[in-house]
Amino acid sequence: MNQMIIFTKPNTILPEHLNHFAQSFRLPENGVYLTYDDGLSLAKVGEKGTVQVNFTSGTAQHRRIQGGGELIGKAVNHTTHPVVWDATGGLGRDSFVLASLGLTIRLFEQNPAVFALLNDGLLRATRQPETAAIVSRITTIYGDAAELLHTEAAKFGKPDVVYLDPMYPERQKSAAVKKEMAYFHELIGLSMQNNDAALFQAALKVAKKRLVVKRPRLGEYLCGQKPAYQYTGKSTRFDVYLPS
Repeated sequence: MNQMIIFTKPNTILPEHLNHFAQSFRLPENGVYLTYDDGLSLAKVGEKGTVQVNFTSGTAQHRRIQGGGELIGKAVNHTTHPVVWDATGGLGRDSFVLASLGLTIRLFEQNPAVFALLNDGLLRATRQPETAAIVSRITTIYGDAAELLHTEAAKFGKPDVVYLDPMYPERQKSAAVKKEMAYFHELIGLSMQNNDAALFQAALKVAKKRLVVKRPRLGEYLCGQKPAYQYTGKSTRFDVYLPS
């Protein structure tokens, strides 16, 4: 993992799972940065508010309690209890919903800062009785899924389902993006899109039963490939591809 810096208040001691990061008490001059205070967060110079992976409250708690993952559950055919590999882990929210449905998840994330945020959130969730069992079903893997899917499948067997949630460009005429996604996009950038084709092909070869791709409701097909069928919601759809 690349060496990165976590900015903290003076006298703050980083927990063991973050002690491989460099630590600084002086904030950067611009851009987004990692900060630690009762949890790892993403912040931006000159902006109020931070982004933190939190599975015990907010949206994640609501989706867990209210069953907000119904459509994604249908897309992966959760009633058959498939093993799911999330090849674009991100902030882990969809993986958490699938794990809350009782599924075993293997999650891949290649950005070191996002991977750190994700694992910090999972660790905090293990300390809460209502989420400990759920996050215990999630295994995180650091690296590029396009390169790792085949090697992981050779070690552990192919998954029933591979899940993709690729980033897509913000359109100039689109509504303002939520702060957390604005920070996230600035951190990640859109360079990962150049890898979409390789990831799509690797996922389709590894999945035993289906490849599920999350898209904006009116968005283009990933890599221009038409799915076998779709599950469509108000703002999101899930394109399902069947391995040959």
